[in-house]
Amino acid sequence: MVQKINPPCECCHANPVPTDKVHGHEGRREFLKKATALTFGALSSPLFASAALGDESILQKIKRSTAIESGKAKIATILHTADIHGQVFTHDEYFVESGEVIYKRRGGMAVLKTMLNTIRAENPENTLLIDGGDCFQGSGLAALSKGAALVPLMNNIGYDLVLPGNWEVAYGKEMMLKDLRAYHSAKICANMHHRTENDPNGDLIFNPYWTKSMGGIKVGFIGYTDPNVPKRQPPAYSKGIGFSKPLENVAKYIKILKEEEQCTLIFMVTHMGLAQQVHFANQPELEGVDHILGADTHERVRHPVEAKYATVSEPGAFGSFVSRFDIVIENGVVKDKVYQLLDVDPEKYKADRELAAIIEKERAPYREELDTEIGTSKTPLLRYYVLETPMDNMITDALMWKFKPEIAISNGFRFCPPLIPDKKNHLAKITIDYLWSMLPINAEVKSGLVNGQQLWDWLERELHNVFALNPAERFGGWMVRMKGMSLNFTMNKEKGKRLNWVTVNNEPLDRARYYEIVTCDREGDPKDVLCRLGNVKEPVEKNVTLHQTMIEYLKVHSPVSPRVEGRVTATDAPQSLLSQLEGYGYEFF
Repeated sequence: MVQKINPPCECCHANPVPTDKVHGHEGRREFLKKATALTFGALSSPLFASAALGDESILQKIKRSTAIESGKAKIATILHTADIHGQVFTHDEYFVESGEVIYKRRGGMAVLKTMLNTIRAENPENTLLIDGGDCFQGSGLAALSKGAALVPLMNNIGYDLVLPGNWEVAYGKEMMLKDLRAYHSAKICANMHHRTENDPNGDLIFNPYWTKSMGGIKVGFIGYTDPNVPKRQPPAYSKGIGFSKPLENVAKYIKILKEEEQCTLIFMVTHMGLAQQVHFANQPELEGVDHILGADTHERVRHPVEAKYATVSEPGAFGSFVSRFDIVIENGVVKDKVYQLLDVDPEKYKADRELAAIIEKERAPYREELDTEIGTSKTPLLRYYVLETPMDNMITDALMWKFKPEIAISNGFRFCPPLIPDKKNHLAKITIDYLWSMLPINAEVKSGLVNGQQLWDWLERELHNVFALNPAERFGGWMVRMKGMSLNFTMNKEKGKRLNWVTVNNEPLDRARYYEIVTCDREGDPKDVLCRLGNVKEPVEKNVTLHQTMIEYLKVHSPVSPRVEGRVTATDAPQSLLSQLEGYGYEFF
């Protein structure tokens, strides 16, 4: 299916950047020209050579080099996935090609296994597989099994190293530990601590780093997850876990890996979001790190982002993509590095039968419930846009219909691959399984009264969380979603001054009056908090969950046709904005 959009182009509204940074379309073309010109032994900067989209010519040229063919040099391969979010089946995926939205079938863990095995067979002694977190939360199978059903799938694929992401805490500390301990892989995280009342940051829960000998050198990996987990997730989820800031100890571990472990290369495995990770890579504490294997914001980094001390990548989400690094080593010296982002394409790789059978076995106890159809949609259900999405418009429409408040609000989740109407009936079938992907937390619905000034100040804080000029101050998902309220803002203004106007039911926001709001109740929040909005008056728990609300709504209104309507607009960003990262020539496509 094809849908025309305005091409997402951050360069048109980016902050000014230093001239040595790749920026905009011209900079990106020059970057690709230089990258594809790199040959074996030519790399003199920390920037990875990048194969052009779908073009393995650089890697093939290296493999045909005299040093490789004579056996003097070896290739070490590092494969990286992240943010799988429990998506076990092949699904619709979103692409932008020539200014148009194109949907293709991608992913599926059985397809992923075949692809990974194909790559590993090329270089079995020197290939490493890493997952960057947020694996066992985000789907119906993951939620109903509390992550346990995903463990045998990951073990069957054969991961070597795993980092816990911000959503691994979703079932509480003990279940997180049970699931992760069942992984056959090594686990690392240098900033997750056992927490008690007397010691908020006690002993580390996992080893801070891990090393691996590959191709005649030693490679080190240091792990960090988002320190803002207690704010981003419902507070009850991370009870008993403390999170320290990565910059507090990263230099120490870099020194250990360099001096004590004698590592030739150092990778960071992080789950903090692309903007934060690029900011991290610009800090002097990161000197000595070669590359950050990032995760969290589901970005598809086709060409590593170059920062001052390290390059940065993310491998997309939902098991739809794999990052591949090929490192050429001769006599203990790194001669070249090639990076590619590869599609998990079911037309290219057949699903592995063994893993497909394990998926069916793990899913069997929940199959009848998960496959239950609850509604249909005439339009694509999509959640990739930063400002406003059809999927979340449908969710807030349902809240407004059920509870009839003045304003309905939904969290700015990034979960859930798209769902596209089929060609035969022109309808997309919505199941309980897909409902869990849209709303991986089946929270209770809650209402309250909020002063107009409170609303204005809260919206400014939410905008700052997404668009802070200092990336270190960004956290969470995309912009909160809404019905009944509309707003316009300027992304690149300073904190507290981004909003241009807010309306409620087409009338200017009255900062003196109170408005009734309906949203979700986050487990562990104080009674007077609604969706990170505190001090609300007359909070009322509705004794109805988000899932119940959606099931009732879809039963009455199917087929639905949600679209982007302009509920949230910006003066300096398109409706199709797909990323928070500006100023580095990066584009999500």
